[in-house]
Amino acid sequence: MLRNKGAMFGLIVIGAAIFVAVTGYFIAPDASPDANRIIVEIGGRKPGFSQLFLLLKKQGSVTRTSFFYRLLYGREDRYDYIPINSYMQQMDSLIVEKYVDEGVAERRAYFSPTGFRIETRRFWLGTDKYGRDILSRLLIGVRVSLAVGMVTVLLSLSVGVLLGALAGYFRGRVDEIILWLVNVIWSIPTLLLVFAIMLVLGKGFWQVFVAIGLTLWVNVARIVRGQVLAVREREYVEAARALGYSHTRILFRHILPNVMGPVWVVAASNFASAIVIEAGLSFLGVGVQPPQPSWGLMIKENYNFIITHNPVLALAPGVAIMLLVLAFNLLGNGLRDALDVRV
Repeated sequence: MLRNKGAMFGLIVIGAAIFVAVTGYFIAPDASPDANRIIVEIGGRKPGFSQLFLLLKKQGSVTRTSFFYRLLYGREDRYDYIPINSYMQQMDSLIVEKYVDEGVAERRAYFSPTGFRIETRRFWLGTDKYGRDILSRLLIGVRVSLAVGMVTVLLSLSVGVLLGALAGYFRGRVDEIILWLVNVIWSIPTLLLVFAIMLVLGKGFWQVFVAIGLTLWVNVARIVRGQVLAVREREYVEAARALGYSHTRILFRHILPNVMGPVWVVAASNFASAIVIEAGLSFLGVGVQPPQPSWGLMIKENYNFIITHNPVLALAPGVAIMLLVLAFNLLGNGLRDALDVRV
């Protein structure tokens, strides 16, 4: 697989996505929980713009967080961010021209015996309509895409491998029942099936993952069934039966380890499919709920900008989805070539 340039590109992109998912709150410009720092005055600004801010310490104490808590959930802002055009210090007071809107400013005075903190922030991908940093939400949002893919693959492999193995090994009545279930699930459009499962489970973060995982197992089951049917008559399986081994031992120790090659290829494909389905569900409003950043939700919140003055706000998460899905598809092609299997 190392000689397959496409697969290596996919592996690099996936590795970078995992690194960003783990360290997101340390490398994102907005490290607040869910990258949800709302500054309405600068909403809908174009990529690359800079803004001067007056940072005022929040009233009351801000909860201190441990390293691991910040790694998982971010850290609450210690300051209020006030956009300004200019400022002038007089003794313990600061006279500022507060930015309200394009061409609109308001003059204000602030007093602080401990001094003031002034910063210039650059928003490389612009801000959404709520004034949140698109780059930060893009970086934190990769967690949702990787998480839904991982949970989906685990669920689809668990259900699909088990049912496919039982159908291929025992054949007969068991095979007929499982094939009937596979055909029924196969005949229902994926999104409709996900909607039906979510009506039972409810809307939410983990419910989305489970619902998607329970719809993508049929591919795995069909492939495992076919592989087990081909392997169950091999000499080493007949020898295991002659030695009196149980069906469970034969199936899980002698058959399944020899048929998993094609399954890993399908797992990569399911990972990519799960990312696209989750993005579609979030765009429709039944997936990940705000303010949690999801690439599909970001497209939904900013798609109006495509036909106005700032299309990057919606195109950036779309390009991110495309790159990650492409990476998993290229990795799947590399696995197929490396394992020399035909799916």
